[in-house]
Amino acid sequence: MEWIQQIINGLSLGSIYALIALGYTMVYGIIKLINFAHGDVFMIGAFVGFYSITIFDLPFIPALMVAMTVCAVFGVLIERIAYKPLRNATRIAALITAIGVSLLIEYGFIYFRGAQLDAYPQDVLPSENIDIFGISVNSMSIWIFVVSIILMVILQFIVHKTKIGKAMRAVSYDADAARLMGINVDNTISATFAIGSALAGAAGVIFGIYYIKIEPLMGLLPGLKAFVAAVLGGIGIIPGAMVGGLLLGVIEALVSAAGYSLWRDGAAFVVLILILIFRPQGIFGKNKKEKV
Repeated sequence: MEWIQQIINGLSLGSIYALIALGYTMVYGIIKLINFAHGDVFMIGAFVGFYSITIFDLPFIPALMVAMTVCAVFGVLIERIAYKPLRNATRIAALITAIGVSLLIEYGFIYFRGAQLDAYPQDVLPSENIDIFGISVNSMSIWIFVVSIILMVILQFIVHKTKIGKAMRAVSYDADAARLMGINVDNTISATFAIGSALAGAAGVIFGIYYIKIEPLMGLLPGLKAFVAAVLGGIGIIPGAMVGGLLLGVIEALVSAAGYSLWRDGAAFVVLILILIFRPQGIFGKNKKEKV
């Protein structure tokens, strides 16, 4: 029974990783860039949600919407200011810029706000143990999992059923051909950053409610783990990011349940090493020849 409980906890944690991983995988699928500033957008979302709840007394869903909106705008600004001028530059230049933007956000935030911890109020979501078929499950874990799944379903709808989603898929497949067909590639890339950043903002609020404490460098480790989740599922593949995130959360929970809680953070990177050795294209990826 305890193992089942841990798997449920792992799915809650994994759904947070999945939301962050979606941003990595969407951006990579469009412009082949690993946006290492994405974990810091997640951190901004956590703080926007925190201030929305504590200062403006907003309930969970409105605070989540505010955080997603602010992060969407923030993501577009990052893309327009930092990445758009490097659209035709080498990949290493874009990668170094992404790391620089990440450090700028982290330490700029510390400069203006300070490095102290903040704690989310504990009554934002109901937290009580519910018995389901003899298994004691925390209601907050269920809430978090359900909200995350709803956001992922909405994303799938946007990507497959809307005009901007079709444009994103076209640009991902062949940007030059999409441009010839009349698609505004720059706006499509900005929309991709906006959607991915909004999901990271939602993940930040959910993470803050789940773990209570937030601080300016909190995006570093979850951001790296979400990148591992994206690679695990197949970088550039949206369902892969979802499955990779959930799987990574379950792996971490089971490692903790087995009594190796100190190895919990290391488990993600062991998974990364194994996936790069045995299946570098990820679970959903296919082998693809690439000129270098």
